[in-house]
Amino acid sequence: MMNILATLILLVTQVHQSQCFVEGLYCGEESCYDVLQVSRDASRSDLSKAYRKLAKLYHPDVSKHEDADIKFRKVATAYEILRDDEQRKDYDYMLDNPEEAYYHYYKYYKRRLTPKVDVRIVVAVTITIISILQYLQKRHRYEEAINYAMQNPKFRNQAMQVIHQEGLLSSNINTKKNKNKKSKDERKQEEERVLREIVEDSIDIKGGYSKPTYQDVLWIQLVVLPFYLVVYVKWLLRWIWKFWFLKLEYGMEEKEYLTYKGLGFTQQYWEALDKYSKENYLSRDLWKKENLESYKLELEQEYRVKLAESGRHKMWRRYMKKGGPGQMSFAED
Repeated sequence: MMNILATLILLVTQVHQSQCFVEGLYCGEESCYDVLQVSRDASRSDLSKAYRKLAKLYHPDVSKHEDADIKFRKVATAYEILRDDEQRKDYDYMLDNPEEAYYHYYKYYKRRLTPKVDVRIVVAVTITIISILQYLQKRHRYEEAINYAMQNPKFRNQAMQVIHQEGLLSSNINTKKNKNKKSKDERKQEEERVLREIVEDSIDIKGGYSKPTYQDVLWIQLVVLPFYLVVYVKWLLRWIWKFWFLKLEYGMEEKEYLTYKGLGFTQQYWEALDKYSKENYLSRDLWKKENLESYKLELEQEYRVKLAESGRHKMWRRYMKKGGPGQMSFAED
């Protein structure tokens, strides 16, 4: 009777263990511990010793066995799984809970397919690249604005007057010594360099073409974001209290804000406008909803008049009156 009971226990144990091993998961239909010839409580040093021993035995460059390559890959796979604490923990859980087959598949392939690169590093590198591209684009637009100003006769003549009045060019000094020192090309380059410095100092470029600063890059914007959020919430609460509850009149700052927001302008675009344009918008009281709607309607009507007077639009209307584009029909007569 005792022998029969022992045999049944052994069979149940073998069935239990066989359910743990699935081809395609971990070490397949073998136990990773059996592959390395170690027990489940083996330490890291024990695993390393067992791996080195078996690697010497089954390494394809050393072993003469026909299946040495297959055995070596099994040993390497088992060692890779068991030396990693997280994978070993998942593997031991699978051995102890073979009935949770779907969960084991999920854990195994999730670990295999998930990139091993730290997500924080990926995010940091991405933000850095975006920040660099932002700065380069901003710098390029600023260079375009400066080059345009240098080619503009108005700004160029004003800058040349400053150069001659203040004697900023060494070529202005009429000495043979200076003339012999610098060639015509060198004097031209120096003139362009000084001219550029004068133009940069003289004109105030605003909006999308303004000079790039550290505040324009994404890294800095993310760092100061909490501060700006606090400032915005404070501003919003102040607005609600002053103009919703106390019903106070708008100040000039609030009128400007409502005006350029109603027109769909950004703050940078508004600041880049000349004084006359700002005064023209403010004189129309566009911070009031009814005035803003009537102004937009006025602009729409002006656009329609210009469109009607446009030669190209007239040609299009004549073209459409004549039937427009030809149509193809596949209907049978």
